[in-house]
Formats: sequence, C-alpha cells, structure tokens
Amino acid sequence: MDNQRLTLLSRIQDSDIYFSFTKSPTAIVSTIILIIIFFCSFFVELVAPFNPFDPSSLSLMDAFTPPSWSKDGVAKFILGTDGQGRDMFSTILYGSRISLIVGFSAILFSLILGVTLGLTSGYFGGKYEMIVMRLTDVQLTVPSILMALLVDGIARGIISKELHDEMAIYVLIFAIGISEWPQFARVSRAATLVERNKDYVSASAIIGVSNIFIMFKHILPNIMRPVLVIGTIGLALAIIAESTLSFLGVGVPPTTPSLGTLIRIGNDFLFSGEWWITFFPAIFLVILAFSINLLGDWMRDTLNPKLN
Repeated sequence: MDNQRLTLLSRIQDSDIYFSFTKSPTAIVSTIILIIIFFCSFFVELVAPFNPFDPSSLSLMDAFTPPSWSKDGVAKFILGTDGQGRDMFSTILYGSRISLIVGFSAILFSLILGVTLGLTSGYFGGKYEMIVMRLTDVQLTVPSILMALLVDGIARGIISKELHDEMAIYVLIFAIGISEWPQFARVSRAATLVERNKDYVSASAIIGVSNIFIMFKHILPNIMRPVLVIGTIGLALAIIAESTLSFLGVGVPPTTPSLGTLIRIGNDFLFSGEWWITFFPAIFLVILAFSINLLGDWMRDTLNPKLN
C-alpha cells in the first residue's frame, strides 16, 4: 500500500499539470485562498467565534458595533456586528457555507444534465441532436439570471407558501442549475463529435460493445477536460447567481444566512453609516468568485493543449 502511494505521488509530481501548477503563483495563491475559505465555511462551528443564529448568545446592546479597529469598536467583534448584534465575521462564515452548497449543487446538476444531453446528442446525431441543440440555442438567448427568476416564479406559484421556505434552497439549486446546462451541452457535444470518429470507438462498436458503454466508459473520460474547466468557472457564476437572487429576495429565506441575504440586509443600513454590514460580505463574495475564476483560467490554459 505504501509503495502504491509513493508511486501515485511520484506520478503526480512528474505530471505536466503539477509542474504548471508549481510555476503559476496565481494558481497557488488562488488555491490557498479557496482551501482556507472552504475549510472555514464547512467547519464553521470550529472556526467561528460565535454562533450568530443562536438567540441566547445575542444581545441588542451589541447592535451596530463597528469593526474592532474603529473608534467605538470592540476587540471580540473583529468585523463589527449587524442590527441584531450578530458578529459579522461569524455570520459571513455561516452564510458562505450556504452559498457554496447551493453553488456546488447547482453546477453539479447542470453538469450532469448538460453533459448527458451533449454526449448523447453528439454520439447519436440526427433529429435528436438537432432538437437538443436548438433548445440550447434558445436558452442561451435568455440571460441566466432571468431564467432562474422565471423558474423561481413558477415554483412559487406551484408550491404553497407553507412549503416554500422549506423547499427554497432546492428550488434555488434547480433554478440556477437549469439555467447553466447549455454551456456544458455545447462543449461536451463538440468534444463527442471529435471522439466518436476515432479508432477506439469504431473498434468497440465492431466487437459488439453497447452504445451506452461506449459513451460513458470510453468517450466520457476523454471529454472531461474542457467540461471541468467550464464547471470551475461556472461554480463562480452559480455562487454569484445565488447571491443575486437572494439579494433580490427570491433566493433563500431571509432567516437563512447566505452572502446575498447578508448584502441585502446590510444595504438597508448603508446610508446610515453602518457600512461594514454590507461591505464585508460583498468583499468576501468578490474574493471567493475572483479566486475561483483565476483557478479556472489556469485550468483552461493547462488542460487545453492548443494553448501550450
């Protein structure tokens, strides 16, 4: 087992991807930032100094406390507090976990749907391919945020008000995911059109291998490079879409923390002098999305042989 681990580690260290990663300060810094954010978000109970959603730990006397380095700041509230006396640093960490869960789930849903449609349409062709591609063309003419708003509005009309708050996160994941799948479908279809004419696909068909097996066992692993690049960049877009919808009040419920909800709440106090309530969640969102985009750009340059 130890020899296998050493062999795997040596292969990773000898790979072109690892070499490119070690030579890219941007990729290294972005990865470090993302690792810190993901760890703090998903293990927030261990990192956050307070639980901002435990009513017994809140005090209205602490409301609107400015950051600790300000004139009236308090040392224990590093980034200040909001109108309910909640520690902003802890609230941002709790909110980022919701945003990341929604973003990951939405992009995974759109990846599975888009790759499945793109792979099958590129492999089978014919009228099925034409229908799928026309659907992607039509949806690409509609901005993703408008499609997400449309899906959310339909869901609100179907689901009762009592169930909507419970189903809000699932509706949000579906709304964002269904608006992002065309990019995955187009990329995977284009890659499949190239792969299906290669000798290994013809050889598999000659010996009687089923189409499903050929598509998902042979072709799919060979088209995942561009899909992963699109998925990485799409993750940042999904997180921004969640924050936008929550900011507009059609995302997660107001009682559920997310970066968009925190920015919307802080926006109400922006012009009264409590700038930190909206500034710090907003700058955290910018850093998160910027780091993911930089890592996605590095992956695109590294995994695309035409750019090397």
